[in-house]
Amino acid sequence: MTPGRIAGAQSFPPPPAAERIRLAEALRLGDAVRERVWPGWGSAPVPLLLVTDSVEYLVGHSRPSDDFRSLGPDAVIGREILARARVFEPTLLATFPAVGGIPTAVVGTAERTGKRSGAWVLAVVHEQFHQWQYSRPGYYSQVAALDLAAGDSTGRWMLDYPFPYDDALVQTALRRLATALAVPLPAPADALRHVRAARHALGRALTPPQARYLEFQLWQEGVARYVELAAARAAAEAPEPARDFRALPDYEPYATTAARLERELLSELESPALPRQRRVAFYPVGAAIARLIAPSVPDWQRRYEATPLRLDPLLEAAAAR
Repeated sequence: MTPGRIAGAQSFPPPPAAERIRLAEALRLGDAVRERVWPGWGSAPVPLLLVTDSVEYLVGHSRPSDDFRSLGPDAVIGREILARARVFEPTLLATFPAVGGIPTAVVGTAERTGKRSGAWVLAVVHEQFHQWQYSRPGYYSQVAALDLAAGDSTGRWMLDYPFPYDDALVQTALRRLATALAVPLPAPADALRHVRAARHALGRALTPPQARYLEFQLWQEGVARYVELAAARAAAEAPEPARDFRALPDYEPYATTAARLERELLSELESPALPRQRRVAFYPVGAAIARLIAPSVPDWQRRYEATPLRLDPLLEAAAAR
């Protein structure tokens, strides 16, 4: 039990059984695949806040706030669980300094987020990659140096930045880039050069601040989406989940989930809907760029960290090979 943290006057039930099983699998899988997918990822703290309809459950946090009460070690999860009354929306899948100023993966249940159990587990791993991104030295100062916040200190600008989503020229340029990215792997050199040309054309349709915002989203959210797919592939090669996870009614093998995520990515590239999806339309584009870079640039993960908030240098390196 966390030193000094005792059960208070308000008591909370443990998480529902299915949520404990899913949470245990998410923690197990994250530990199993992080270093395999991305060297150095395993060093980042990965506290998690599970949001149910009335209660929030905190696991693995080094500095919980005083409104949490300990439920003690959980036999299924294998870790101490803390609980408090719900604060955040139960549909969230996001990472931000939600507790104690530490980047925390804040995740609703599989049912409330509309995901099958395996996809929900991989979404948690996706959020763990954001925790690694945020833990990189200089991350916050580098983000501030983008000069995109316009005085906003809450971070809402990352969601609400006035990008020209409704501009017809930008929509056309993004569609051309997405089409160029929907190629089988390994991509031939001419396909990479075509992607690079389409990426440059999209950049020319934007002002410098808009281009910085796009590049930031491709680097951060796009690569996290790619890592989610890479984690699914790694999970398919890892030991099977526990029997109780495999007994869940919506269980499917990770190999099946990985194939479905790959199909979904290619489908999104076929018809990006920038006016409707807004910044979310950048996620599959960034993931597909990373998908091309990964087999073409052997040290791309080190270079990704060395050139923060930008994917363009890696795309140039891939196209030049």
